[in-house]
Amino acid sequence: MAKGKETFNKRDKEKRRLKEKQEKREKMEDRRANQEKGKSLDQMLAYVDENGDLTSVPPDPKKKLVFNVEDIEIGVTRIKESDDPMKEGRVDHFDESKGFGFIIQSDNGFKVFFHISQTTYQVREGDIVNFEIEKGPKGWIAIGVAKKA
Repeated sequence: MAKGKETFNKRDKEKRRLKEKQEKREKMEDRRANQEKGKSLDQMLAYVDENGDLTSVPPDPKKKLVFNVEDIEIGVTRIKESDDPMKEGRVDHFDESKGFGFIIQSDNGFKVFFHISQTTYQVREGDIVNFEIEKGPKGWIAIGVAKKA
C-alpha cells in the first residue's frame, strides 16, 4: 500500500487555519470579558454645545438662545419687494453656450439668475439692463431682461 501524500504545503495550510481559528476564539472571549453591559441612560446620551460640538455634559440653561422662526433663512437670501417692479443691474456673467447668466442688482448687490429666453437682445457681459424679479424653483430669477437705453 502506498503512503498518504500529505505535502508540506497542506500541513502549513492546516496549521495556519487552526491558528486563525484559535485567535478568533481568543478575540471573542476577550470581547465577552471586557463587554460593558448595562450602561445607564446618562452614560449613553450625547449633547450638542453652543458651538455645535458633541459633548457628554448637558448644556447650561442660562446660555440658551431663543430664535424667531421667521428670521431663519435657508438657501436663498430674502429680497425686499419695492413699489417699482423694474430693477436695474449689470450683467456679471453670461455663458453663451449654455444660455444663462447672472445680473448684479445696482441697488443691493444681489446676484440674480437669468436665462437667454428671458432677454430681448443679444446679451454681453458688462451690459446695464432693466429687469423684473420673480421667485423661481431654486431662488430669484430675472425676467423681461432688456438693455437699458
